[in-house]
Amino acid sequence: MDGKDGRIGRESPLEADLDLLFQRHAADMHADTPPESIHMLPREALARPEIAFFVLREAVGPVAMGAVKRIAPDHGEIKSMHVLAEARGRGYSRRLLAALAAHARSEGMARLSLETGVQPTFVAARALYLRAGFSECGPFGDYRPDPNSVFLTLDLSKLD
Repeated sequence: MDGKDGRIGRESPLEADLDLLFQRHAADMHADTPPESIHMLPREALARPEIAFFVLREAVGPVAMGAVKRIAPDHGEIKSMHVLAEARGRGYSRRLLAALAAHARSEGMARLSLETGVQPTFVAARALYLRAGFSECGPFGDYRPDPNSVFLTLDLSKLD
């Protein structure tokens, strides 16, 4: 999955050069979300067989990450999607999201869902997901209703 502005590939979340991505992701999650409403997985938990972890790299190193966790035979969940602030505005979020959706489809998933926050920190992320065709849904998997969460889903059969 190469592009002129960065390449996207499947990697291990345990690679040492991903430290900054994980630090920034955790800082953003804790910035304005109550601890009980933070649903990010610890880095080590992303290194599981049911999770496909992807990194977008520039020549300077990794600038974005995201994962798809299989939560049912035909259903995946987007986890830990993050683009470094200094790399935003280049279309990387859109490209990474498309790569995650393509992976999910290639693995036989018919639906892709996610949980994100309601706080101002997540406005751009919610807009990205809605532009990509996601729509609001109820809690899925092990999630429960949470006033700090928005649940979104995408029917992968509707993608080109």
